[in-house]
Amino acid sequence: MALEEGGTLPEGTLTAPDGATLKLRDYLGAPLVLYFYPKDDTPGCTREAQEFGAAYPDFQAAGCAVLGVSRDTPAKHQKFAAKYDLAVPLASDEDGVVLAAFGSWVEKQLYGKTYMGIDRSTFLFDAGGVLRRAWRKVRVPGHVAQVLDAVRAL
Repeated sequence: MALEEGGTLPEGTLTAPDGATLKLRDYLGAPLVLYFYPKDDTPGCTREAQEFGAAYPDFQAAGCAVLGVSRDTPAKHQKFAAKYDLAVPLASDEDGVVLAAFGSWVEKQLYGKTYMGIDRSTFLFDAGGVLRRAWRKVRVPGHVAQVLDAVRAL
C-alpha cells in the first residue's frame, strides 16, 4: 500500500554509511525530502545523487533535510559518496521495510522478466511529518528543481 499525500511520516529506521541508526521520526521539526533510488553507482542514480548534492545547500538554506535511500549496504554508500564526492546524505534500507512502508518496493518488468525493485520516488514532508508531495516513477532530468520549488512553497 502506497503512502498518500496527507499521510504521516511512518515509523522506520535506516542505517547511515558510518553504521549509525537513523530514525525517520527524528527528522520531525523541519521539512524532509526522502528520495528512493534503485542502486548506487548506476548512471541514473549517480546523476540523481549528484543533482541533489549540487542543490543540497539550497535545501539546507530552506531548512530542509534531504536523505537518499536505497537497499545498498552502508559500505557501498561510503564508496559511492567518496567516488563522486556526493554532498547529499545517503542511508541504507537493506531489509526493505521502509521502502515497503512508502510503497516504493514494487513489481517491475525488464526484458519480459518480472522482479521486485525500487520505484524511483521522492517524498516531501512538512515539519509536522505530513506528506505534502509524492513523486513516483521519477525521471531524473529536472526533478531536483521541482522538489526544491515544492520545498520553498511550504
